[in-house]
Order: sequence, then structure tokens, then C-alpha cells
Amino acid sequence: MGKLSLFDRRRRRVRTALKARSGGRPRLSVHRSGRHIYAQIIDDADGRTLAAASSLVKGATASGANVDAASSVGKQIAEAAKAAGVTAVVFDRGGFLFHGRVKALADAAREGGLEF
Repeated sequence: MGKLSLFDRRRRRVRTALKARSGGRPRLSVHRSGRHIYAQIIDDADGRTLAAASSLVKGATASGANVDAASSVGKQIAEAAKAAGVTAVVFDRGGFLFHGRVKALADAAREGGLEF
């Protein structure tokens, strides 16, 4: 395997630490691109996505690349998780810093009733 980028090393480090202390809870994974933000709840035991939300959805309240859009995606993922019967997750920020849009998504998901 070739040399990993700093981002990939950080992502791998975060995910390894999460697996050690997840206790079988599903993982709330966040991906942030220049234009959008995406969140999915993944059951690593089954390798299945239980719920997903993103700023791509038509009728989203704000454009994808700002804190308001991230908050709305956080609320959406919390609702989708409730519908799937998930209440407690572990937060996987990937290689992204817990700041700005990623933090806004996490805070909105907590307000929506997800525990992490």
C-alpha cells in the first residue's frame, strides 16, 4: 500500500479509536465536500447503512456549503435514525476537524434526539 495522505491517516486513526469504544453502537459518519455535506448511520456489524441524509435533497432549506445546511442535515439524520429505530450512535468525523459545518451537524443531530 502506498503512502497515505495526512487526511487519510487522520480518518483511519479516528475510525480505529471509534471501533475500540463503540460498544456495538452504529456509527454516524460525516462527509463534507466543497458544495455539500452528507451523513449516514452505518451498522458496521452488518455492513449496512441504516439511515442517510444530505444537503443534496431537493427542498433543502439552505445551500449545501454552509452551517445552516449542515444543521438541517443534522436534523434530517436524527429523524431518519428515529424512523430506523436508532437512538445511540458514535460520531465519526472522518478526517475532518470537529469545527464549523461538522460541529453544526453534530449539534443539530443531538438536538434531534440522537445520543453520542
